[in-house]
Amino acid sequence: MDAMVAWEYALLVRRYQGQGRNFHVSFTWYGPDGSRRDITAYGDTAIAHLNRAGREGWELVSAAEDVNNVQGSTEVHRYHLKRPVA
Repeated sequence: MDAMVAWEYALLVRRYQGQGRNFHVSFTWYGPDGSRRDITAYGDTAIAHLNRAGREGWELVSAAEDVNNVQGSTEVHRYHLKRPVA
């Protein structure tokens, strides 16, 4: 009988807030242990952050986007990741 794989999950959130030429992009990592870290300094694109997570064994499971362009511009991108528990 095959052993069942146990997974742990994490969440990468990209937030873009701006109006006109004034904007701010931030990245937050929500770890499997419940921790929350601002990881904006590790890169300025979602691809940079996803590649970094991939090197640590994380696999992208799904992505979701919320966009509110009614008052200025706000975007929230959520990247759900998983990796086998060691």
